[in-house]
Amino acid sequence: MSAHTTPSAPRSLAEALRARDDASLASLLRSRPDLITPVPTDLTQLATRAGTRASVLRALERLDRFALQTAEALAVAPDPASYGTLLGLMAGDAGEAGVAAALPRAVATLREQALVWGDDERLRLVRTARELLAPTPQHPSPTGLGPTVQEATSGMSPGRIQEIVTTAGLTTTHDSVSAVAALTALFTHRGKMAALLADAPEAALEVLSRLVWGPPYGQVTPEPAAHLRWLLDRGLLLPTAPGTVVLPREVALHLRGGHAHREPEPLPPAVEPAAVHGPQVVDATAAGQAYTALATVEELLKEWDEGGPAVLRAGGLSVRDLKRTAVALDVSEPVAAFWVELAYAAGLLASDGEADERFAATPGYDEWLERPAAERWARLAEAWLTATRTPGLVGGRDAKDRTLSALGPGLDRSAASEVRHRVLTLLAGLPHGAAPTAESVLARLRWERPLRGPRTDDDLRSRLARWTLEEAELLGVTGRGALSAHGRALLGVPPTPGTAAPAESSGPGDKLPVHHHHVPAAPEPLSGPERAAAAAAAARLLAPLLPEPLDHVLLQADLTAVAPGPLQRPLADVLGVLADVESKGGATVYRFTPASVRRALDAGRTAADVHAFLAAHSRTPVPQPLAYLVDDVARRHGHLRVGAASAYVRCDDDALLNEILADRRAAALGLRRLAPTVLATRSDPAALLEGLRAMGYAPAAESAEGDVLIARAHAHRTPPRTAPEPVPDGPPAPDATLLGAAIRAIRAGDLAATAPRKPSGSRPTGGELPRTSSAETLATMQAAVLTGESVWIGYVNAEGSASQRVIAPIRVEGGFVTAYDHTADEVRTYPLHRVTGVAELAED
Repeated sequence: MSAHTTPSAPRSLAEALRARDDASLASLLRSRPDLITPVPTDLTQLATRAGTRASVLRALERLDRFALQTAEALAVAPDPASYGTLLGLMAGDAGEAGVAAALPRAVATLREQALVWGDDERLRLVRTARELLAPTPQHPSPTGLGPTVQEATSGMSPGRIQEIVTTAGLTTTHDSVSAVAALTALFTHRGKMAALLADAPEAALEVLSRLVWGPPYGQVTPEPAAHLRWLLDRGLLLPTAPGTVVLPREVALHLRGGHAHREPEPLPPAVEPAAVHGPQVVDATAAGQAYTALATVEELLKEWDEGGPAVLRAGGLSVRDLKRTAVALDVSEPVAAFWVELAYAAGLLASDGEADERFAATPGYDEWLERPAAERWARLAEAWLTATRTPGLVGGRDAKDRTLSALGPGLDRSAASEVRHRVLTLLAGLPHGAAPTAESVLARLRWERPLRGPRTDDDLRSRLARWTLEEAELLGVTGRGALSAHGRALLGVPPTPGTAAPAESSGPGDKLPVHHHHVPAAPEPLSGPERAAAAAAAARLLAPLLPEPLDHVLLQADLTAVAPGPLQRPLADVLGVLADVESKGGATVYRFTPASVRRALDAGRTAADVHAFLAAHSRTPVPQPLAYLVDDVARRHGHLRVGAASAYVRCDDDALLNEILADRRAAALGLRRLAPTVLATRSDPAALLEGLRAMGYAPAAESAEGDVLIARAHAHRTPPRTAPEPVPDGPPAPDATLLGAAIRAIRAGDLAATAPRKPSGSRPTGGELPRTSSAETLATMQAAVLTGESVWIGYVNAEGSASQRVIAPIRVEGGFVTAYDHTADEVRTYPLHRVTGVAELAED
């Protein structure tokens, strides 16, 4: 039996809540935060709100499968039901030990969440929950049970009921009520039912076996077969509509051996390891992927440094721009969508808000770049863990059949952060180095939240879980499918000594022992300061595992440079201008070309600077072909000068200008000679520069003063932007301070609403506001000041809103009463002219 009993059975949910202590009320409000939004005035209002359809449905959605099965069993049990009756429905006639052991926890959960109230002899399911879970023809019960005999015969003629009673071997009665009761007693008696069914035709038993686990409804013809007639005559099938019959609930329960559910699931399915790796291997693999994640995000934002793709009119990134981004990052489009959304969630990119709106890096990106690598990763990981935007939805369709685009609206799913946190917590429950099977993770999530979606792999929570496993690997939270040490720290889960995995193994046959009895529940999500501390701890664990940036490259004779690892930021930035990235991987290969060298010269570097840079940062001698390339480009760089005439070209070598004029490709530029060393055009300087470079020349731009213009890349930044706020899944969980204040307010309001009053012929004794004359009010207040007793007052505030309060008057003077207000839990002053009446409280 359940251990929970009360001295006297409560008569309502409000009374049951009134009997709870503050810790129990706090547990209720923590699990159902919608109940204190806003704070109820008293416990009666709290009970009313706890029974509303929206609130009950939200609470049912958060039940695990066994607690929900218990609620479903109570919905088909008599109201009220004893604990013994419930145990019979859950554990069956055989009394399954596992179900019996788990049932007290399920009942306690339902009681805690105010879905069930009453003592063990009179358990009552909240009426709204019963309406949601009880079987009806339109909404079958998950139990597969149909209506009771009483419900199924409610529209049947008394004569027909008596015929059924007689055929079933019972004595006829004088009324339908007693006849139905006798038939119900027969169907619920195991011995008598066994004797009745022993005479049933084989075909009749086959019909019952098809209906016993639901759905309980079947079709019959106007002239049913003999075996169906046998069942109908004895009430084992009852008509509900022309041509439709139903298996009564009592008959089904007998055939099921008392079970309300075909498969009670008292224990959560275990998360099974698919492979076991050494902890060091997992951490090293995750760290390598973490570094790749940082490099990918940097590469993405460097690609958009001068202004990224345009923002669609409806918001978001176009399909074409997403494809271009995927090509630039050398990843698939779904993975590109993940990196783009991750940078957005971390506040590193946003739309610039200009008339020609484009995506670009934020000022926060520059600050992020200055941080150590481990801290940069921790910021990305923390943003991913708490974000509700769901990159996996990109490319899908919304409810209006519109395509969902990256960085666009419609990607928020309030359950995303909860599912991510829960999936990683399940991984943390395994020994360090154990990688789970995706199927066991999905099965566990479906057990924990069975009402959040159908039991398929296509419901939202299952898809979120699969995406979480993939994204955690991309981000480096996991390595080889197992949670890393820095991933555990990110969750705030302390390391568990003694649970380290054995040496490296990789096959499904090398599994850890699976424990099906007890699995730790999900910890509460971390608060803001706790998340920051966890992210800092994760960064400290990750930092030693990340590769140290190098200060050198290896120059080769084929005009390439090999970076054998990550480069220090200044070196990488300069090399990114001086050469083009040819391939990435464990080692990055850069290629020097005339265009890349000219790019460096355009950025203000001289040939001497380039030679000095290469010599300083190469572990190999500078190859002669590379030195020749630099000198050759530098010799021709700036030989031609372009300015504004609209634009002009000047050169001391008039033979070179003659060559340009004679070139047919220069016709589109509209050049004409102004002087032996000057050509002019209507084209703008930028177009002229581009045209001459396309012809193979290397002109340099100059200012109005004749100085060479340094063409440095312009880093485009958005105005300061904040990261997108996650969309909460319902009201936020209240903290301890809010819970304490709410409970005090509810208790005080309940005291005001339920405090007994002294009866008086001229005063009300019920819940309505008291009415007294001004003289009576003043006299009662003054007497209460002398005696120190509390009184009940009716009060109308300046807005005309009436309320009732319990106060302890301290002082009465100047037309005001100063009193300790039990309802507000503070000392207040009230104008006497706004007090409609006062009543003394009855002595308890």
